[in-house]
Amino acid sequence: MRIWIVYIVLFVLISCKRDAEIIEPVSSTPDTYAPVIPAGWPNPVYDFTGNEVTYDKFTLGRHLFYEPMLSVDSTVSCGSCHMQTFGFSNGPSHAVSHGVNDLVGKRNSPALFNLTWQTKIMWDGGVSNLENQPIGPIQNPIEMNLSLGNALTRIAASPKYKALFEKAYGDTVVTSQRFLKAFAQFMGLMVSYNSKYDKVKNGNDVFTTAENNGYAVFKSKCASCHSEPLFSDYTFRNNGIPVNSYQDSGRYRITLDPNDIYKFKVPSLRNLAFSAPYMHDGRFNTLAQVLNHYSMGIAPMQNLDPLLSTGIPLNNQEKSDLLNFLATLNDYTFINDTRFKEIH
Repeated sequence: MRIWIVYIVLFVLISCKRDAEIIEPVSSTPDTYAPVIPAGWPNPVYDFTGNEVTYDKFTLGRHLFYEPMLSVDSTVSCGSCHMQTFGFSNGPSHAVSHGVNDLVGKRNSPALFNLTWQTKIMWDGGVSNLENQPIGPIQNPIEMNLSLGNALTRIAASPKYKALFEKAYGDTVVTSQRFLKAFAQFMGLMVSYNSKYDKVKNGNDVFTTAENNGYAVFKSKCASCHSEPLFSDYTFRNNGIPVNSYQDSGRYRITLDPNDIYKFKVPSLRNLAFSAPYMHDGRFNTLAQVLNHYSMGIAPMQNLDPLLSTGIPLNNQEKSDLLNFLATLNDYTFINDTRFKEIH
């Protein structure tokens, strides 16, 4: 009895001090491996119609996501640049991605979640189907630098993957379709929808005064691009970030349309506490710097979004309230979900 009293006291103290970071237990039984569409959300773009989710296919995709053998020197996996602790982003160690031989890319590794709602994936929208997404980083000479054909050959020769493919598909045959569909099952189930904001919307929590004031600021000054409940409209916009030494042309690299120069995909505002640094090139380390950019740092440049032509006026109180609201979008359940942790 005395032990339980100690546990209860500790729980109350922790709850009062860091309520937002309480980690809820997550079931990892096979019946939890199913696509989720949270209440009030639109239907996803990728709906798994031709890729029925099973425990064994998801597990295969989970192993592949963390498999360094998919890089030319077997040192880099998808999970190397997309770590669960950081909302499946690269985290604060690098502003931009680092690949094989410590080669440096041009862009910050974006956080991965709610991918099935995105019609275009990656900062420039270069991928239009979730099943094709792994091909880019695997074959990119700076990231993993391995042809898809060689990747499949390696997987097919592995006793571990022969067993995993047989469990998932009934035989050991490795094809690009099976390989990519398993990947899509793992990444597609990364749905982040258990933040305080979500609990408030479901009637299971309430905003503080500061959070509620910040919500009002958000709806007035941010929601036109970061629309609820995904907190992005997933369009491509030039947000006035001055061009740096990378000379990254953004969406133009894909479309070759001059109207797309310096445009990048609007990121979601969910899980910002985990995914610093921010912007496509990771130039800002804090959210305060991000807000300062929008309030007084917009650069007049080609294709600047009209909504930002005069910046976003934010006084200090509005910035403080907005930061309080943004903190309600952090999903601690998601970053601790045992289904997505690395396994060996």
